[in-house]
Amino acid sequence: MKLKFTIILAIASFSFFSISCTNRKVTRIDTNDQIDINGSWNSTDSRLTAEELIKQISNNVWLANHLQAKNKKPVVIVGMVNNKSHEHIETEMFIKDLERSFLASQQIGLVQSGKKREELRGEKADQQTNASVGSMKKFGLENGADFILQGSINSVVDAYKRQKTVTYQVNLELTNIETNEVVWIGEKKIAKYIKN
Repeated sequence: MKLKFTIILAIASFSFFSISCTNRKVTRIDTNDQIDINGSWNSTDSRLTAEELIKQISNNVWLANHLQAKNKKPVVIVGMVNNKSHEHIETEMFIKDLERSFLASQQIGLVQSGKKREELRGEKADQQTNASVGSMKKFGLENGADFILQGSINSVVDAYKRQKTVTYQVNLELTNIETNEVVWIGEKKIAKYIKN
């Protein structure tokens, strides 16, 4: 009797597992659709925050001051954006959204940072030995950045029973590399109400 019950339970479990796996459906969506499944930071938050902050940077007085003083558009490097929030946030995605927004504005130049810059320098070093003289790229001709953009993503969670609010605050600072003068500070907040 016990063996019969175990066999029936195993068959029922297998059947339930098979049925639940076949009900899954995946649908392609537009990447600009604003879908928020669990209330966590997502690609929409990243994109909209980057666009808003670059709009703030581009409409600020520091840009006009630089253009008047130097008579050329400023060059920016995007530095570290630290995740200080309560959840895992892939900051590289946010940094790419910032860089894409800079380029789309066409008011500010952008240079590579970090590991990508080192990879470019490694390629130039390799070309010194392995490329023809006419196609070899020279050292010392990089565009130097005038400003560096750095910041952090923070969050505050307020929860009670089956309800919670999550507020994300992204703070960015633009600093003149030569003088260390902070020329712009911006922030963007996103608040979400989640009820289970």
